[in-house]
Amino acid sequence: MVTVIGGGPAGMMAAISAAENGAKVILIEKNDRVGKKLLITGKGRCNITNACPTEDLFLNIPTNPSFLYSAIYSFTNYDTIDFFENLGVKTKIERGERVFPVSDKSSDVNNALKDKMRQLGIKIIYDKITDIVVEKNTVKAIKTRNSLINTDRVIVATGGMSYPKTGSDGNGYILAQKCGHSIVEPKPTLTAVETKEKTAHLMGLSLKNVSLTVLNENGKTIYTDFGEMLFTHFGLSGPIVLSSSSHMGSEPSGKIIEIDLKPALTEKELDERILRDFSKFANKDFRNSLGELLPIKLIDHIIKLSEIDPFKKVNSITKEERKKLLNTVKHLRFTVKKYRPIDEAIVTSGGINVKEINSSTMESKLVKGLFFAGEIIDVDAYTGGFNLQIAFSTGHLAGEKAAITERDDNND
Repeated sequence: MVTVIGGGPAGMMAAISAAENGAKVILIEKNDRVGKKLLITGKGRCNITNACPTEDLFLNIPTNPSFLYSAIYSFTNYDTIDFFENLGVKTKIERGERVFPVSDKSSDVNNALKDKMRQLGIKIIYDKITDIVVEKNTVKAIKTRNSLINTDRVIVATGGMSYPKTGSDGNGYILAQKCGHSIVEPKPTLTAVETKEKTAHLMGLSLKNVSLTVLNENGKTIYTDFGEMLFTHFGLSGPIVLSSSSHMGSEPSGKIIEIDLKPALTEKELDERILRDFSKFANKDFRNSLGELLPIKLIDHIIKLSEIDPFKKVNSITKEERKKLLNTVKHLRFTVKKYRPIDEAIVTSGGINVKEINSSTMESKLVKGLFFAGEIIDVDAYTGGFNLQIAFSTGHLAGEKAAITERDDNND
């Protein structure tokens, strides 16, 4: 029998793959339902995968991409799309090759996985695993709060430490350590950042079609992106900020995030635009002349940084002051203080050391019959559907190999 611990995307895919390969499968989930974290992915829309060329997936996986070659090529992003299409979940491709269900409902993805498990006769038990019983470096059983279950194949797919309310509370690391595995320190990635500059007055303001540049302490560009961001009471969030966090390293303090509010305009074009607005509002106070250029909520912030008297008449603004305004709009800077806590991160970086896992099977090199899948492994990727693809690929491979090796052992 194959026992899957964890009912997230990796766990459900592992269970389905094992059952499709002939194994009797039970899935054990500590929550009162499966897919709790899956339901909140992509703002509730579920970015299933990315439709880029398969080889490009690895360019979007900064942590241990080579470890995932076997998993991804055995179940590619196109296989993921076909898998859900065959389950009745029609998909669409959006900006950045992101793949979503046509319905924009993560519940449709989750229900499709649940229905498939039901069709395959997979038994779901809602309980918490307390231990994996290992004898002579071989899996023998699992212990839950309520029972002892004999099993010779266990797939641990309990997630990382992000969003612990969904069940990813790090318990899988404890189980793995008891089996002799080492853990690369879990850290937040794809996370919002706190800034030294106060942003509470901008809280809730969302900016679209802006460009972001991350500069290191020496002023060197280390990352650029384009898209949407959000101001919060503590600093910055939103898709391009979350993606940028993956490039700032373990110590983000001191990094500079620079926002170009008008990336479609060159400095010359922006200056011409400002001149047109100034001509239109020539007799107004400066603070009343920016309504067509900037979001209302951002105007006071920009005025303060430009150091122009907000009550100065527009027709009195000097060329030097206009240049300062232009520079502020094109180079709005924030200094990173730290990442938000790991329990707010979308993804956990760190986890089971990949050197202790057979990349062609997802089986432990230390304990026979013990497999891993998904975020619990020390792999992570950028936003855009790449992390869910890792979950589906590693889950599919772990399930397949767990079932096949069990069958082979029984036939010996």
